[in-house]
Amino acid sequence: MAFELPPLPYAKDALAPHISEETLEYHYGKHHQTYVTNLNKMVEGTDFENSSLEEVIMNSEAGVFNNSAQIWNHTFYWSSMAPDGGGAPTGEVADAINSAFGSYDTFVEKFKEAATTQFGSGWAWLVDAGSGLEIMKTANADLPMKHNAKALLTIDVWEHAYYIDFRNARPNYIGTFVDSLINWDFVAANMAS
Repeated sequence: MAFELPPLPYAKDALAPHISEETLEYHYGKHHQTYVTNLNKMVEGTDFENSSLEEVIMNSEAGVFNNSAQIWNHTFYWSSMAPDGGGAPTGEVADAINSAFGSYDTFVEKFKEAATTQFGSGWAWLVDAGSGLEIMKTANADLPMKHNAKALLTIDVWEHAYYIDFRNARPNYIGTFVDSLINWDFVAANMAS
């Protein structure tokens, strides 16, 4: 059973003007596809060949882990954004954020700080670690499930996520993600699952 590149949850131009079609052509069409291609080559003829992506992630190391985790991370990242996203959440998500962080503004401050200060390549996450919501950041391909936390939202801070549209201005990309792209319906669905 070969791993496949999952379809985007929207058209490649749907996040414009915040994230361009050109960025998605490269980030989704080239980077994400390469992780899928590499993983399929690496697991062919091994015990992982018929495993789920999550099983591979939890039981692998080095290149197999990096490629499998990056497939998962990117698929999760695409769903973390919506064409008409961003701004403050409502309902149970808002209640959970206010309970965990005191206010939406404090959540935004902490999320932006985690994303901005992740040195080099990596991710910032909103997670449920079992005792309420938390912000975490991970380097390279690392992800919450390896730390017994449930991912609710992520932002990719590898340079290829933003360099075409924002050049080296990572904070501008992060601000745009928060203000205009967060898919709070996806967060709510993850909280409920």
